[in-house]
Amino acid sequence: MSRFRYSFGIEEEFFVSCRNTGVLDRRAAGELLAAARRRLGEAVTSEMLESQIEIVSPVFQHIEEASLVMRQLRQALSEIVGEQGSCLIAAGTHPVGAWHEQRATNAARYERLVNDFRIVGRRNLVCGLHVHVAVPGGVDRIDVMNRAIRWLPLFLALSTSSPFWNGRATGLLSYRQSLYDEWPRSGLPDFFENEADYDAFIARLQRAGAIEDGSELWWAIRPAARYPTLELRVADACTRVEDGVAIAALFRCLVAALVEHPELGAHRTSHTRRIVDENRWRAKRDGVDAKFIGPSSSDVVSVAEVLRDLLTLIDDEIQELQCTRVVPILLRLVDRCTSAHEQLKIYESCRTAGESRAAALRAVLQWLESATVP
Repeated sequence: MSRFRYSFGIEEEFFVSCRNTGVLDRRAAGELLAAARRRLGEAVTSEMLESQIEIVSPVFQHIEEASLVMRQLRQALSEIVGEQGSCLIAAGTHPVGAWHEQRATNAARYERLVNDFRIVGRRNLVCGLHVHVAVPGGVDRIDVMNRAIRWLPLFLALSTSSPFWNGRATGLLSYRQSLYDEWPRSGLPDFFENEADYDAFIARLQRAGAIEDGSELWWAIRPAARYPTLELRVADACTRVEDGVAIAALFRCLVAALVEHPELGAHRTSHTRRIVDENRWRAKRDGVDAKFIGPSSSDVVSVAEVLRDLLTLIDDEIQELQCTRVVPILLRLVDRCTSAHEQLKIYESCRTAGESRAAALRAVLQWLESATVP
């Protein structure tokens, strides 16, 4: 590998939930955010709806540093929120969150988006995990993005945490992705020729008044508009901090491998994007139980097999970037230990024991609170 260290950053979105009732707390964008900013500065920011809040990490060089800092930030933010009788919930959707009761955060950008997208914007009661990885100067980020796209369903499967919507089990493990697909300029990006082609597309949309800048392309992966990074956006918010850090480390090592080995992931056909999107649907529905269609055949493989193959492909980068500690965490996730599986296990156990749907959802919320900040 080159001496480039592939620095990275993590953004985690959370719901703020009233501890006693489970109802979403709309103070998150107001007094709670102000209190958090006084203590944590720009590491905390608002999100689109008033009941959401976001942690924005510093730039990391090492996975151990990321693990420590993300735990500390969650703990500190949890203490601030807890002083107001609320708690943090890290999940792609809130089990009992009512989207029609939410309001957009009082900021020009969010108000403009809601005015533009109408009910689609108001239904955006979802939380995600975003990971930025620096790409060396002189390397075309679009080329790296094009070659990374085939692995996006894997990252979604490993992160699934949104099986509930409006107090109901959806039958999907990532309902967040289905909601997000309602947005324009979401889902999988197209295969652009290079960064110049991508920039020309952005400029064309700007001239037409469709977007203000590239940050309004909400694809599952994209070159960041403000930083020299490639940004993973497909993942649900991870309930357990170690899961989010492990997924960030996996993406970091994948980006490094794609840069260091330009042939990796390069083969594609006219079928590729649609096959990847079919696999993304399977990940939305079944999570780590999904069977993915292979990149060059109709054979299907398990998520566990796809993960193990990827770990083998990028083993040099895992060793070089000192990310070996996350491998057991990733392997645990494919053993049906994602947040979505844990939530459904609790819910179904309560229902089998004769408890009401409301009581079962309260038990899910209790687990989410305790697992978000142990």
